Amino acid sequence: MEKTINIKITQIKSVIGSTKRKKGTVKALGLRRIRHSVIHKLTPEIEGMVNHVKELVSVELVK
Repeated sequence: MEKTINIKITQIKSVIGSTKRKKGTVKALGLRRIRHSVIHKLTPEIEGMVNHVKELVSVELVK
């Protein structure tokens, strides 16, 4: 049985000055403000979203 990997995504920079697409991606991840964190299962979709806004967020593994 496979274990699901969870990641904690934290917004570290403001979306002011970012493109509409990046603002939408941050919103779709569930982030609302700087230092706000959410936990997601690591799926290809979430991984792609995180890579798209990698300069605005930090990612760490959650046990």
